[in-house]
Amino acid sequence: MSDVQLGKKQLNNVQWSVLDLAPIVEGGTAAESFRNTLELAQCAEKWGYNRYWLAEHHNMTGIASSATSVVIGYVASGTSKIRVGAGGIMLPNHAPLVIAEQFGTLESMYPGRIDLGLGRAPGTDQLTARALRRENRSSGEDFPEQLSELQSYFSPSGKKHVRAVPGEGLDIPIWLLGSSGFSAQLAGQLGLPFAFASHFSPNNTLPALQIYRSNFQPSEFLKEPYAMVGANVITADTDEEAKWLATSMQQQFLHLVRGNPGQLKPPVENMDDLWNDFEKASIDQQLGGSMIGSPEVIKGKLEDFLRATQADEVMVNAQIFDHKARLRSFEILSEIVKK
Repeated sequence: MSDVQLGKKQLNNVQWSVLDLAPIVEGGTAAESFRNTLELAQCAEKWGYNRYWLAEHHNMTGIASSATSVVIGYVASGTSKIRVGAGGIMLPNHAPLVIAEQFGTLESMYPGRIDLGLGRAPGTDQLTARALRRENRSSGEDFPEQLSELQSYFSPSGKKHVRAVPGEGLDIPIWLLGSSGFSAQLAGQLGLPFAFASHFSPNNTLPALQIYRSNFQPSEFLKEPYAMVGANVITADTDEEAKWLATSMQQQFLHLVRGNPGQLKPPVENMDDLWNDFEKASIDQQLGGSMIGSPEVIKGKLEDFLRATQADEVMVNAQIFDHKARLRSFEILSEIVKK
């Protein structure tokens, strides 16, 4: 396929990164999950991935990264070059000063390697959100004000009664994350990099990217828009194996649809034995953008994805039960995009 057909974005001239939900597999423990996370991060660094992000979720027995800043520090301490960050911190759950101090601490420990991606959703259910926020009952509507307050703590200028130490004066890239148009528009207006959650909201991807780019205003942070797009990519030596591995991810979403999220389950031979037609349609809508298959199939799907999104960077999620198969999927992907 020619460069003209692909446009300016090609597999070997965009950045590739990793999104890790630190999955706790059925029968496993959080301790095992963290060891797997560190090994994947070390391998991702070796294979040339650009950044490694961890996501904040709470009250979910299958995700170990609830204390996101702590896990970021663990990963950064065990690697040396790859950027490490949050994809993301759910800002309504926290006092902005606390996040400024946490990420100021991380940036002071691992200078030039820390990213702060921010979301405005709770990342959990309402009861858990209440437990997290106590008296701060933010619904996310005040996200722009929270963001402005957070940015002020990093600013080196002006007299302040409350200062983030460490944090003040540090250059920590702030990203806005989204699965709809709200954060896309805000990121554009503020001249911030934007990361879209195409891995679970594929139908909103192109509209959100259009909103971001059309609203973009150059800033001290960026002169041109920079869009990163999340994607589920599961690859193996054969299509059959990749599809089999992907049933763990499908089961994970099935249990979310049913309101009983749990640990990541082993693959199954036939999902039709587990879901009904309504559940299948709902999950297909959320996971419709997932790329699953052999290296040859994945290469073509990735080229189509870049052609459509013109993404500057792709952040890959791969919810795979077997850790060695997960490592192999990311290794194969790194080989595909380097060719």
